[in-house]
Formats: sequence, structure tokens, C-alpha cells
Amino acid sequence: MSSQPERYRFPAQIKEVAVIGAGLAGITSAAHLLKKGFSVTVFERSSVPGGVWHYDPRVANEPDYPNVRPHAPPGNKPCDEKLQNFEEASLEHAPPGACYKGLRNNIPTTIMRTTLLEWPEGTPEYLTHDEVEKYIQDLAVTTGTQEHILFNTNVQSIRKENASDTGAKWTLRTRTLRRVGESDYDLTDQDWHFDAVIVASGRYHVPKIPDLPGLKEWKERLPGNILHSKGYRSPESFRGKTIFLIGSGVSAMDISRETDGIARKVYQSSRNGNFDLPAAMFSLGVQRVGAVGSVVLGEGSASGDVVLKDGQVIRGVDVIILCTGYITSFPFLGHLQDPLAARDEADENIIITSDGATTHNLHKDMFYIPDPTLIFVGVPYHASAFSLFDFQAEVVARILAGKAELPSQNEMRKEYQKREPGVSAGGPAFHSLMKKDVEYMNGILDWVNRDAARLGHEAMKEVDPVWIDKYFVFIEEMKKYRWPEVREDQEVPLVGEGLKFLSISTVTA
Repeated sequence: MSSQPERYRFPAQIKEVAVIGAGLAGITSAAHLLKKGFSVTVFERSSVPGGVWHYDPRVANEPDYPNVRPHAPPGNKPCDEKLQNFEEASLEHAPPGACYKGLRNNIPTTIMRTTLLEWPEGTPEYLTHDEVEKYIQDLAVTTGTQEHILFNTNVQSIRKENASDTGAKWTLRTRTLRRVGESDYDLTDQDWHFDAVIVASGRYHVPKIPDLPGLKEWKERLPGNILHSKGYRSPESFRGKTIFLIGSGVSAMDISRETDGIARKVYQSSRNGNFDLPAAMFSLGVQRVGAVGSVVLGEGSASGDVVLKDGQVIRGVDVIILCTGYITSFPFLGHLQDPLAARDEADENIIITSDGATTHNLHKDMFYIPDPTLIFVGVPYHASAFSLFDFQAEVVARILAGKAELPSQNEMRKEYQKREPGVSAGGPAFHSLMKKDVEYMNGILDWVNRDAARLGHEAMKEVDPVWIDKYFVFIEEMKKYRWPEVREDQEVPLVGEGLKFLSISTVTA
């Protein structure tokens, strides 16, 4: 008779859990934990739930030019270091996200739902951002999660002083912003202690600004003429201008569709990467060009030139929009995030390295291997995010409740190392689930339900067959719009007024 494989045992019973973020990943994480009887506190730096789906007409403060590495951990500035007023403090405390006026979901609602709340009967497949945000807020209310959210509260740091102590807890330091009077404000720091921490704060916060020759100088001379897509809100401000979009992902396509016909001319640059959307996904009025070598602002002029790597020069560019994605950064991780460490030189404890693309040392993209009481929900992308994050959240709740068990840390490490070559070989694709959502979920279900049977607990429900059918219908539909089947002179129409993208993702990047 073979012995059971070694399992990881949590050093102490998990009772109190912190959740960082009140977007979809955070709300579902908290809701599943509450169903299992845990004491849960959700920390949200803004004033509402909704995450990337919350529209704020303001834009975040500008990042550095260039900005290619994760942010260093904050210095915990003293609370009495005052800014001008509440408005300035709120921009620093909770920077607005990337949601713009025209944002809609880009996968159908039939595969963009959670097990916790069905969409109302008759819900269209494609919705405006405020309708999606309302779903998340309804989810928070109906699951009772709303009562456990501390709004306007930013997590400054998380640490565990003595990890070898079986009773050691995670210490979270938070900072809460409160308006005082008409324009003044107050900041209050507080320390909290938890048995486990779930990071569900998302990845679309820190714009990636490439180190492109001439870009910094152009930004310094005409700051309003260069922006990252995170700062885009509507096409009206670009009326009559010549726009150059650097990047070939979802945000570039969305912005090009909105500005085509309003701007005088729209150029869009592609490096021809593996995840670049084909030219056929963009409006016919948008001219695709190759990779950018440098930008040159004319002397005393409000426009400049973009020099491509092939030597071609695009003249008379008024505005450059950087659709260059985001850096994965969790500054509150402290020493577990090292902006100076190369990913192939970092040790087995570091979670974020200088590349800012891969979240390291996680089992199944969720459990931090050196200490699985630190957990991440929402790391995978190119996925049906709502459904996948809800699935991850339920798995996490079952593991913490003892209804399934993690492999030993040694086995988790071995499994991770089998994947690790993909970090250097595929870069950001390490977390991509492109068309593999069902494979990922079924693999985890096999493990979780084997454990449930062994431990005498009820099985976790299988992935909804109706959802799976709809998912694969959508995959087949997407194949009609993928390069090379789509001709370069054929514009891809919007399907149901909502299909805006190629890869399967529910947020712009």
C-alpha cells in the first residue's frame, strides 16, 4: 500500500484574513471566505468597489519618463507631510484607474460571470463600464462583503516579523484618507494583524513608459502632447489632430476605433510581437506602421516626427499615446519586491523582480511557496477574468478551510520549476491562459476534489457545462478574426456592438 504524498500544513489555524482590493477579484475572494466562516477585512484605497470598471474623469499623476521597473516600496512618509488639499491627497492616495468613457466588456456576459451572482435575466452580452461596475457592487452587497470593506484605506506594507514562529501573523500597515471640512484632509496610519493575506489589487496601476530616444524631451517640452493610455478618457480632445499610437494591444485598438474620424490622422505602431493584434482588427482609417526607433519634437513647434526602425519618418505628429501596457508592481510587499533584481538572479523568495512582468514563486499562480498564507487572486490573464478569478477565490477559501490541502513546499517548488523556463523563454506569457481557462480550472478541480473525497468533505462543483459550451463557442468565433485568416484590407466588425479585441481579456492593457 503506497503512502500518501507529503502535504503542506498551515502552522496555525486560519481565522482572520485580509483582502487587498475591492475589484472583482477582491469581492469574490472575500465572499467565498465569508461563506466558509472566516473573519474578513477588505482594504480598498478608493471610495467605491469596482476596480478597473470604475470611471473617474480625473487622471492619475504622471509616471516618470521612462518608467520600466516596478516601484520601490514606499518610504511611509509621515502623516503630517501635507499636500495642498484633499484633491491632491486623493490623487496620490488612490490614483484613478484606466477606465474611459467608451469602455465596454469585450467578452460576452454569458462567460463573464461568477458563481455567486447571475446577471439579471435579459442582460445583453456587451455592457457599458457602469453596468459592469454595478454588477460588482451588487455582488458586494448580496454576498455581505460590502459590510467588511474599509474604503479610502491604502495598504502601505505587509510583513511577517518572525516567519519561523508558528503563531506569527502578517502585519499590515494601512493609511486611511478622510476629508476634513471643504478641502482639508486627514491621514491616519494603523497596524493590523492577520493569519493570511490575499492580494487582489490587480495589475493595471503602474504605466509602462518605454525608454525611447527623444520621448522624455518631448514630454518635458509639451507635457500634454504625450500620454499613456491610462490617462485616456474620450476622443474629443484629439479632434483634428494627428495621433500616433505606440503599441498594438487592446488599448491601442480601442483608442484607434474611438479617435478614427475625429482625429485628422491616426497612426498605429506594431513591433509584430506574438500578442500584437492584427491590422485587420483596427479601423480602416488607421494606418499601421512598424516599430518606433525614436521621436523628435520640432524646434519651437507643437508637433514632431516619429522615426521608425526601418528608417521611415512620420511627420507632423501632434500627440503620442503610449499603449505600452503596465508594470506589475505591489510596493506594499517590501523586501519581497525588488525593482533592481534581474529575474534570473532573484532568489526563491522574491515575488516581483525588475522585469515587472512576472509574479514569481507562486503555486498555481496563487500561493506564495515560501509561505502559502500569502495568496494572490487575479494573476493570470488572457482569460475570462470574472469567472476565473471567482474560481480561484473559491479554491483559496476551500484550502484555507481545510477542505483540500496544498502539496508540500518541496513539491510546489518542483512544479514551479518545471514552469520556470517559460519565464525567460516566454516573458510575460508565463501567466497567459490564452484559450486554456478550462484546462487550468479542471486541473485544479481534480486536485481539490481528490482531497475533498480523501478528507470527507463535499466536492467543489464542476465548471458549469453551459459556461464551457459558451466559452468554446466564443473561442471558435474568435478564430474568424485572427491573423492570418483575416485579410489586411478587411475591417473586422464589432460583434453585438461589443467585440473589440483579439485575446481573451476583460480589461484593457
